[in-house]
Amino acid sequence: MIDFGMTVKIALRALRVHKLRSLLTMLGIIIGVGAVVAMVSVGQGASMQITQRIAALGSNVLQVFPGSSSSGGVRGGSGSVSTLTLEDAKAIASACPDVAAVAPIVSRNAQVVYGNQNWFTSVTGTSTEYLQVRSWDIADGNMFTDDDVNAGTKVCVLGQTIVDNLFPDEDPVGAIIRISNAPFTVVGVLTVKGSDQDDIILIPVVTAQRRLTGRTGVNRIMVSAISQKRGDAAQEQITELLRRRHNIRSSADDDFSVRNMADIASAVASSSRVLTLLLASIASVSLLVGGIGIMNIMLVSVTERTREIGIRMAVGAKGRDVLLQFLVEAVVTSLLGGVLGILFGIGASQLIGLLAKWSTPMVPGAILLAFGFSAVVGVFFGYYPARRAANLDPIEALRYE
Repeated sequence: MIDFGMTVKIALRALRVHKLRSLLTMLGIIIGVGAVVAMVSVGQGASMQITQRIAALGSNVLQVFPGSSSSGGVRGGSGSVSTLTLEDAKAIASACPDVAAVAPIVSRNAQVVYGNQNWFTSVTGTSTEYLQVRSWDIADGNMFTDDDVNAGTKVCVLGQTIVDNLFPDEDPVGAIIRISNAPFTVVGVLTVKGSDQDDIILIPVVTAQRRLTGRTGVNRIMVSAISQKRGDAAQEQITELLRRRHNIRSSADDDFSVRNMADIASAVASSSRVLTLLLASIASVSLLVGGIGIMNIMLVSVTERTREIGIRMAVGAKGRDVLLQFLVEAVVTSLLGGVLGILFGIGASQLIGLLAKWSTPMVPGAILLAFGFSAVVGVFFGYYPARRAANLDPIEALRYE
């Protein structure tokens, strides 16, 4: 009967005798497991980051963009021609039952000045419903009113980045700033949204048309559906309405496009999962390399310890005892490498997350899979050397120099 405990002790003692060689043998497994854990964690974090950014645009959001231009066989990209108007936005709000709020958008970059401070930022002309569409709140002061929008009043609401750069030591509400050399009164400050979204100034859309662009069209229309489930229905209603308003024949292409952010988020999440799987698959190749390293070292070990094997067999050890001894050495080497690899992967993913400034969550399934795979690698690549050791002829082994 095999004395399993004694066999394990002999195997561990052999690993302790050759500490450096054992560590170098583990290195391939450590790198492989660590790479798998880190890549899955980073991929998961990247997916979450992209999803959060899309979600930050607002709940149940659809965006309507102008169409493309075509002249002399040369076609421009989406938005190269202005086909959307304020009246389109008003029609969507009144005629589409699955639409909760509508915010026309006119935007451009502009230099903003206050006192001896200045900042180059994005200025967005919109309506009062912009906050509802974007799920945004006012932190200080108030949003401009519908009367301000209709009258084209020169008032503005600032993002936190603008406040930090123009008003480091004072309350901005009530102050007068200059946007493209035109004076605007600050009536409110937005709550912190995160990332680069706070680098924005909101002004009434009519004011933006008159003061910034000099055009009557809008860059796009942001729409919030009444619920996520009704997003597709709202998209169909908007499409049908705009085709009628723009007198588009049934056989003609739309001169606009409607994009559902939920669909975009789903597509991005799916792409991120594929990318994460690809990264993990590439990283797992190093596990195979580590396994080959274990097999190579174990074959060398069998050759070096041929006389030891012969002596064990001469005093009564069976072939299965020798097989188990070398198999345990391979599996222990692989499992220890797996544990160290998990720690290495966790540390690497946290470091990458710190440098990239996003969360890199641990995925228990990936950790268990990598650890289990390391055990399988130990058994698979350790069996042949162990079997070779077990099949040695005791007499020939004792004669081996």
